[in-house]
Amino acid sequence: MSNVLCTICARGGSKGVKNKNIKELNGKPLIAYTIEQAKGSGLFEHIVISTDSDDIANTAKEYGAEVFFKRNDEMASDTAGKLDVIKDAFKRSEEYYNKAFDYLIDLDATAPLRLTQDIIDAFNQFIDDNNDNLITAMPSRRSPYFNLVEQDKDGKVYLSKKLDNAVIRRQDAPKSYDMNASIYIWKRDIILNENSIFLEKTGLYVMPEERSIDIDNELDFKFVEFLMKEINNAQR
Repeated sequence: MSNVLCTICARGGSKGVKNKNIKELNGKPLIAYTIEQAKGSGLFEHIVISTDSDDIANTAKEYGAEVFFKRNDEMASDTAGKLDVIKDAFKRSEEYYNKAFDYLIDLDATAPLRLTQDIIDAFNQFIDDNNDNLITAMPSRRSPYFNLVEQDKDGKVYLSKKLDNAVIRRQDAPKSYDMNASIYIWKRDIILNENSIFLEKTGLYVMPEERSIDIDNELDFKFVEFLMKEINNAQR
């Protein structure tokens, strides 16, 4: 087992879906899928939950995660940045367990369609490429060079990005990806000292669209529930 800490950040105040992180999805709470994937990877001695909710904390403990602190009001607010919340959990964990972790992997509780193998493969790629950090994404449906537009304050509409030579076909545009908020990985000194996820040695682990849905609203939740039922039916 590598010296890797797993964090799962799940605050209680969800606006898009009420009680999202512990809402039942296909027979168990949403957060349970991420905890089980983390446990199944075999990478972690500690799977730490950062939350401001007693209900989330109790549910997470039932599924084998560790909750030894309650997130303070500042870190649980709508304005708190995700990176700050993850840093807070990492620092608290090093102090609590009295050890320095070499790496941090943060798993988003709202991405239950990832596979355990995605966590393993993303970490292996991160190590092989000697990245400072790594993010996950899927191939984008819309290219910013071809069919994403912006509108300025005067109402003018224009392509989000332009190249010296106009892109006539989508296939000719540079590859672009949508971040899927599924897996984030850092070296210890990077998570402690950097304030951006986009660095000189940021790695990209690409996942297919069917494993990249990040639940943000009720429609996402229903879609993920539908896909899970389809997967379960296919496996019978």
